[in-house]
Order: sequence, then structure tokens, then C-alpha cells
Amino acid sequence: MSSNPTNKISSFFGEIKTEVKKVSWPTRREVLNYTLIVLIASIGVAIFLGGLDVLFQKALSYILLNLPR
Repeated sequence: MSSNPTNKISSFFGEIKTEVKKVSWPTRREVLNYTLIVLIASIGVAIFLGGLDVLFQKALSYILLNLPR
């Protein structure tokens, strides 16, 4: 193995190219399906957390506004 930095860099990128060829890339349809799943899950979580926020806001308002004076 040589210590020339140019050879090391060239070897590194050559190894990357070899490894990228081994990757099993998803099809366009799979990418679209996974994207749709992530979007639906994200919207579901946002609705759930928004609902909790409203619930806690109303509960806290009720508690604070009904304290004995």
C-alpha cells in the first residue's frame, strides 16, 4: 500500500464505486409507497399531538381559571 495521498484518495473513490454497484436500490414505485407511508404517519402524529395540545390547554385553562381567590 502506497503512502501517496493521491493514490489513497483515488483508491477510496474506486472502492465507493464498487460498493455502490452492490446496493439493491428501491424501485420508483417502492420509493413512492414509502414516501406516502411516511407522509400519512407524519400527518397522523401531528393530528394526535395537536389534539393533546388542545386537551392540555383546555384542562390547564379550566384549572387556572377556577382556582379559589
